[in-house]
Amino acid sequence: MRVLVVEDEPRIAADVAVALAAAGYLVETAGDGDAAWFKGDTEDYDLVVLDLGLPKMDGLAVLKHWRNAGRKVPVLVLTARGSWSERVEGIDAGADDYLPKPFHMEELLARVRALIRRTAGHGAAIMQAGPLSLDTRQMRVARDGVPIALSPLEYRLIAYLIHHKGRVVPACELLEHLYGDNDARDANALEAIVTRLRKKLGPNAIETRRGFGYLVVAGET
Repeated sequence: MRVLVVEDEPRIAADVAVALAAAGYLVETAGDGDAAWFKGDTEDYDLVVLDLGLPKMDGLAVLKHWRNAGRKVPVLVLTARGSWSERVEGIDAGADDYLPKPFHMEELLARVRALIRRTAGHGAAIMQAGPLSLDTRQMRVARDGVPIALSPLEYRLIAYLIHHKGRVVPACELLEHLYGDNDARDANALEAIVTRLRKKLGPNAIETRRGFGYLVVAGET
């Protein structure tokens, strides 16, 4: 899962980025409204953590631009602005949730997990795909109830597929959410990760649809 953190305070941005990375997310940052506008327009994210008090362009203006452009990425507004009217303004501009500063990192992580799940159509913290289960709170994948040890990249890949179970996910989309805008994106590396996952989770855990992408089925495999 790929998350953009938009925050002009370096310490807060670093703390949030470290916490999200430790929770299994691919994290990118932007320190002002112009950079956020550009990244949100040109890259695909699973969620944006957006501060309102940004230099160059206010966070609300960035959010309104994204929504007017049809960008549907879930946005968690993170701001020191505490009045109810400003919270209403942020939600009316298209924010999906609102977390005032100061905040506990555990609450931010819980809200991020919930927003990503809801956007993918899932309500519970534990998701099931046939014999596979994904516990988004514990970052744990199990098969028939038995936890499977995974590397960070393996976890990120199978978690993305389970969030989008029943849909064939193109390789280019998986690469974006595994590596972001890193130039090292490689289809062969992706296939290698899928091969390792099949060895750990079962040969039918991930289906390959040649020319289309990869699939985790919603029912029994």
